Amino acid sequence: MTATSAPRIPRRVRARRGMRESLAAYGFLAPWIIGMLAFTIGPVIASFVLSFTKYNLLQPPTWIGTRNYEQMLQDERLQHSLGVTFTYVVTAVPLQLVVALGLAMLLDRGMRGMSFYRSAFYLPSMLGASVAIAVLWRQMFGADGLVNQVLSMFGVEGASWIASPDTALGTLILLHVWTFGSPLVIFLAGLRNVPRMYYEAAQVDGAGPVRRFISITLPLLSPIIFFNLVLQVIGAFQTFTQAFVVSNGTGGPSDATLFFTLYLYQKGFPGFQMGYASAMAWLLLLIVAAVTALNFWLSKWWVFYED
Repeated sequence: MTATSAPRIPRRVRARRGMRESLAAYGFLAPWIIGMLAFTIGPVIASFVLSFTKYNLLQPPTWIGTRNYEQMLQDERLQHSLGVTFTYVVTAVPLQLVVALGLAMLLDRGMRGMSFYRSAFYLPSMLGASVAIAVLWRQMFGADGLVNQVLSMFGVEGASWIASPDTALGTLILLHVWTFGSPLVIFLAGLRNVPRMYYEAAQVDGAGPVRRFISITLPLLSPIIFFNLVLQVIGAFQTFTQAFVVSNGTGGPSDATLFFTLYLYQKGFPGFQMGYASAMAWLLLLIVAAVTALNFWLSKWWVFYED
């Protein structure tokens, strides 16, 4: 007894059926594709074109070639903003990752109420870039803020931390470090995937906590550290809200908190130099891309994968 074979579907019918499935898929993807073209790709192309023009938002743009890019080479305030931004990135990101990793290792030991601690530590990451937290930070580090009130209890008279060129940037770095919740959660997930047998074997061989951390935790956690490093560096270069609110949009005393993004905003909107601001935006894109590429290149020497 032979089994009857299934009837063959004609090639034309299969093609029509495949076409209908493709159209249905593109129909479901249409909102995302339209949004991508209208709100991402379109503005990116427009900003690139505007970077070669003189445009004040009130009159049609005028083509001026590479004059905006040439002007950036002579803009001392732009160069100062780059210095402030790089200082912020180089200082705030490593400190944040160190704090996040330290707390993750503490939580990884296990304790009661773990869910509560995770939520409590993650909360600053959700609120850190908000206007409300930036306003609260400005009030805390003001002349009559909470920080000086606490110091006065110990007989220390503090000045306005955000009004001093020596400490204004430090307050924003501290705010960035305070938003350690996101990398902490990622570190904690990575620590949970480190096999405990490695620690047990090292402990049998007489390795202490420091040696186990250097020889086991850091190498096995290096991909997670690298992932957090790349994300936090990109985010730090884009910092705007905190600097804008704390300095009231001025850049702080002696431009101590004049981040590149804040100076870009000043040029584009209050200054009505949208062409120059577009050129600055592309410069920032190139800087972030170069720093990210450098991190990937350096990762060959310190990031270790299982394979």
